[in-house]
Amino acid sequence: MASFDVIIIGAGPGGYVCAIRCAQLGLKAAVVEGRETLGGTCLNVGCIPSKALLHATHSLHEAEHNFVKMGLKGKSPSVDWAQMQAYKQEVVDGNTKGIEFLFKKNKITWLKGWGSIPEAGKVKVGDEVHEAKSIVIATGSEPSSLPGVEVDEKTVVTSTGALVLNKVPKSLVVIGAGVIGLEMGSVYARLGSEVTVVEYLDAITPGMDGDVAKAFQRILGKQGIKFVLGAAVQGVATKGGKAKVTYKLSKNDAEVVLDADCVLVATGRKPFIEGLGLEALGVEMEKRGQIKTDHFATNIKGLYAIGDAIVGPMLAHKAEDEGMALAESLAGKAGHVNYGVIPGVVYTTPEVASVGKTEEQLKEEGRAYKVGKFSFMGNARAKAIFQAEGFVKILADKETDRILGAHIIGPMAGDLIHEVCVAMEFGASAQDLALTCHAHPTYSEAVREAALACGDGAIHA
Repeated sequence: MASFDVIIIGAGPGGYVCAIRCAQLGLKAAVVEGRETLGGTCLNVGCIPSKALLHATHSLHEAEHNFVKMGLKGKSPSVDWAQMQAYKQEVVDGNTKGIEFLFKKNKITWLKGWGSIPEAGKVKVGDEVHEAKSIVIATGSEPSSLPGVEVDEKTVVTSTGALVLNKVPKSLVVIGAGVIGLEMGSVYARLGSEVTVVEYLDAITPGMDGDVAKAFQRILGKQGIKFVLGAAVQGVATKGGKAKVTYKLSKNDAEVVLDADCVLVATGRKPFIEGLGLEALGVEMEKRGQIKTDHFATNIKGLYAIGDAIVGPMLAHKAEDEGMALAESLAGKAGHVNYGVIPGVVYTTPEVASVGKTEEQLKEEGRAYKVGKFSFMGNARAKAIFQAEGFVKILADKETDRILGAHIIGPMAGDLIHEVCVAMEFGASAQDLALTCHAHPTYSEAVREAALACGDGAIHA
């Protein structure tokens, strides 16, 4: 029986980051992982492979639509789907091997296999039982199911199956207009699939700032993606490698049947905690299936949980922050996560990024606020790359001018948002951003202009 200071179950972003930080702080750490490779869902079948396909297909879009405008003439490239899949896998392999290297560098033990917790302070992997002063559950999440929809990962797929389809489907129905559905829908739309997104609610991307969501839907519509909103999916029938999706419209109860070569079920995710033995241990749970925690501690002494397994946004970087904070706490330091400054990004083109409060949330709270908005139409760099449709929107307190939130739809939005994150972390005002010199020509000038619009007005509007 091996003994450790910390055993972490799960080698995704939360688990592996927690392990590395524990090791850096002098704790003897081990990670339990049953996959053949480290990195969890994110690196293997989530964030990283999907970004590779998004990049590849955006490059195709540029070649087909924008190269000729820039004087780059010649035959448009054809798609070698097998080669694109190979490129995607190369990206995944490079990243997962990188985590393996970091484990060796930091002397972290990889306990290969699936773990369970037979009793407090002990983790069973295969036939072996290991001891630990602290156990961390970082097992992530899995796709949520939908009544009447049976996933076979061939015709009816989750995001995992959507990454490895044997061919590009002529028609794709995406159930759910959240981040995963829109990113994967975007990939296949660029590859020539006829994409229809069916969403239960009356707007796409639930929880997103209303202005951004409307602009986002309009832009994706221009890219060829069709939307059916206010539609409850009743079931999916498959026959001979084809599917029929039946949905009911909330406005008139009319039932509609859509034919598709492939159906992507993207209706959210749920904690992946099956087989850990939590019920037998008496671990308290939340109503929606997450593990109940207080500063990451469960009701069982020495047992902790982070990431998608607990309450909060299911984001890799949220899990990473929690992993680092917990490691600090276990080493006797002060671990902290600022949940008010966790950005979210959609990696379509244009990208969409947000942090802090939406305008709808501020209205609901009755908070007095002001809006600074600037269109990328006034940004020279964005116009040069045919991405001037979006905007930056900054929300600030009406009295103090403190930044409360920011929402960006446009080029490099996922990177631009961090300027606002840093500002919010330091309690900055919109004027602080507005007075900061920004290089010209850059996309980030649009952020400064939006900050200026919170005061006397933007320069280029």
